[in-house]
Amino acid sequence: MSAVEIKEVELAETMRRMMAAQAEAERERRAKIIHAEGELQASEKLSQAGAIIAREPTTLQLRYLQTLTEVASERNSTLIFPIPIDLISMFMNRGASAQSGEKTTK
Repeated sequence: MSAVEIKEVELAETMRRMMAAQAEAERERRAKIIHAEGELQASEKLSQAGAIIAREPTTLQLRYLQTLTEVASERNSTLIFPIPIDLISMFMNRGASAQSGEKTTK
C-alpha cells in the first residue's frame, strides 16, 4: 500500500474552535512581525534623512517648501506660515548687493 485517502473527518466543535483560534493567533503574529519590520525600515530611512539634513541644512528648507506646496494643493483651507528670518535676510542681502552693483555701473 502506497497511499491512504481520507474522505471525511469529523471534529468536535470545541476542537474546531481551538484550531481556528490557533490559526488566528498565527495570523496576528505574522501581522505584528510585518508591522515591526516596516517600523524598522521607516526608522532607518528617517535616520538616513536626518544625516542628510545634518550635512546639508538647505534640504530642511526645501522639505519645508515641499510640504507647503502639498498642503496648498488641497485648496480647502487657508494656509498661514512663518517665513524664517534667515530666508528673508538672504533675499534682502542679494537685493542690496544687486542695487549696489547697479549704482557702480551707472
